[in-house]
Amino acid sequence: MKRIKMINAIALIGVILVFGSCQKKLDLYPFNAIELSQSFKTVKDASTWNGGLYADLRGRTYGSYMFATDVQADQLNASLDFGNRNGNPHRWGQSFLAEDGLLSGIWSGYYFALRNVNAAIAGFETIPTATTAEGDSMRRFKSDCYFARAFYYHQLIQRYAKAYNPSTASTDLGVPLVLKYDINALPARASVKEVYDQILNDINTSKTLATVASARANSAGAMRVTTDAIAALEARVRLDIQDWPGAIAAANSVISSSRYPLINTLVDLRNMWINDLPREVIMRSAVVRNNENPNTNNIYLGFNLANNRFTPDFIPSQWVIDSYDNADIRKATYFGAKAVLIQGIQYASMTLVDKYPGNPALFTTAATNYQHTPIIFRVAELYLIVAEAGANAGGGSATLALSRLNELRVARGLAPVASSGAALVQDVRDERTRELAFEGFRLQDLKRWGLGFTRRNPQTINAINVGDNYERLSVAASDPKFVWGIPINDLSINPNLVQNPGW
Repeated sequence: MKRIKMINAIALIGVILVFGSCQKKLDLYPFNAIELSQSFKTVKDASTWNGGLYADLRGRTYGSYMFATDVQADQLNASLDFGNRNGNPHRWGQSFLAEDGLLSGIWSGYYFALRNVNAAIAGFETIPTATTAEGDSMRRFKSDCYFARAFYYHQLIQRYAKAYNPSTASTDLGVPLVLKYDINALPARASVKEVYDQILNDINTSKTLATVASARANSAGAMRVTTDAIAALEARVRLDIQDWPGAIAAANSVISSSRYPLINTLVDLRNMWINDLPREVIMRSAVVRNNENPNTNNIYLGFNLANNRFTPDFIPSQWVIDSYDNADIRKATYFGAKAVLIQGIQYASMTLVDKYPGNPALFTTAATNYQHTPIIFRVAELYLIVAEAGANAGGGSATLALSRLNELRVARGLAPVASSGAALVQDVRDERTRELAFEGFRLQDLKRWGLGFTRRNPQTINAINVGDNYERLSVAASDPKFVWGIPINDLSINPNLVQNPGW
């Protein structure tokens, strides 16, 4: 994948590293850079920007972009050796403040990427095309931009705003909508509804542009935006806004293609999470060892080659482990019994999250570096979207919901259920919690469902931090810190921003 130095700060003018050779150009622009408008001249320029877009996307999946919300929720306990890494969101309360680097890092990470996307959207309109092939390429590049903008804004609205409520969404504060590259802009926060409307508009634009004669093939393990990936994002978004028919239609359009059959053996499921088997994967990021590296979910294992022991930052609670039936092929995939060393004490066998052990093909030493090709969408999530939307819609949709739920359960080694009404809703929630554990969904799911939580039943009490802000933490559904605070620095710079309550 081509790499590019792209716009990386809201207050800076973006440049790409291309050396100027003409003396006249040297008089006009810096000798070692091209001014932004000069970087949109040819389809080859657009291809370079497109490569940068995918590099940005890879850099904003996995790592803290994924596990930050999980450590804040109820499935994990901080080990005695976690070193206060991600400690503030884990403890909630007065230690989790708007100046926390986690909040500002993720906020700025998404908005920096959006600056590049917006610059590309505007710049691509100035590039002429001479052939049908060039026209198709430009439509694909533009489609990728609108997809990325929708993806980033969906991530932002989930974290920094209230869950979508149809009766209040038009007045609830969302996030700033910045759709044009403007270094002087000081945007106010749009409403939750306005942000979701923009996300859906961008999805529709991306979909229209992607539907060309030479559109990318939909196939398992795709590393570029496809129409199936666009549909998967649409399904997520429509589930959030309680558009049950729309969520079902978008998710079913991918499921019904049969391009991503559910895995039903332990060997293949472990291969998906260890060796990056792409069978269920609708879209993932490209990774090149020693060159284009992903973020890693390294907080769960902490392997030390010197003593052949694991020292994790976070340990799964026993109730989470026990929620999986022994026949469930996910149990032996998502968890592993490990020899652990914490605070100098050896534990011969402790169950750790083993979902991200690192792909041996990407190792650079004898020990794991925890690298995988980050999964952006996989089909199991779409089964659960159909199940949740159908269970909430009721009627004939509930029948479909039960069918999709049971297809997933059977594939994972479980017996089908025969629930309906409120019991079906609960069965879907329980299955979603099991299937998508440690993939960054838990906190947003609780917020969408209007549920609080109480941490409970830790696995090894002597190896974890204890107290009311740790393993006994209880959080009401109304707690304001389900919604992240707007970073203090942005509030200081931009007087038009308003902070979320409770921060």
